Amino acid sequence: MADRTESSIHVDAKPGVVLDVIADFEAYPEWAAEVKRVSVLSEEGDGWADRVEYTLDAGVLKDTYTLDYEWDIADDGTGVVSWSLVRAMVLKAMNGSYTIARDKGGSKVTYRLAVDLNIPMLGMLKRKAEQQIVDTALRELKKRAEG
Repeated sequence: MADRTESSIHVDAKPGVVLDVIADFEAYPEWAAEVKRVSVLSEEGDGWADRVEYTLDAGVLKDTYTLDYEWDIADDGTGVVSWSLVRAMVLKAMNGSYTIARDKGGSKVTYRLAVDLNIPMLGMLKRKAEQQIVDTALRELKKRAEG
């Protein structure tokens, strides 16, 4: 599962604002169309979510899955938020990250994602689905952070 999809976007908001949107998991159903329900299952002592459960309905892909999060974030909101799959029904693997950096008075957000499914799928189709997930997530994150 070495292949992954990566895209970046400029957001007209400070890194701390972008980070706040990413970290507010319970609000995802308000702005991430495919996410129907989110529950924070555990938090680190510093208040960052450690384990989060999602219910996803992205048309052909419907699943409830749990991710573990790692937070390598500076006080100004720059840094990396990464995750890995703990359990799921349809997903076999889901590893990804948001990298938040300062950029032209706002932020540059880079999203990296690698997904593997328990159902057979051509690599080309899997990469296309990943690209659609990444691009949609970045657009929706930008809209939420700038709103």
